[in-house]
Amino acid sequence: MIDEKNIGSSLEDFLKEEGRLEDARQVAAKRVLAWQLQQAMESQHLNKVKMAKRMQTSRSQLDRLLDPDNDKVQLDTLNRAAAIVGKRLKIELIDSPR
Repeated sequence: MIDEKNIGSSLEDFLKEEGRLEDARQVAAKRVLAWQLQQAMESQHLNKVKMAKRMQTSRSQLDRLLDPDNDKVQLDTLNRAAAIVGKRLKIELIDSPR
């Protein structure tokens, strides 16, 4: 039987009710960053070995950065990777809806 309280509600509403909205946003943000970084690497013909060397880090560290499911990444690592592919990281605080 369908739970009628969820009919017409959005995924965001559902995640908020379940207490999982912020986790979902964090995972989504990391997946987008990893994808954008991989796209930039591909467009510049940078493989993981070259990228890791330019970042002065290990290939395994780069793999963690590019892993969309690994959300334990430091801002300085993201900034360094972005700079190498000619990008910059933009992070901002925005008001939450009340």
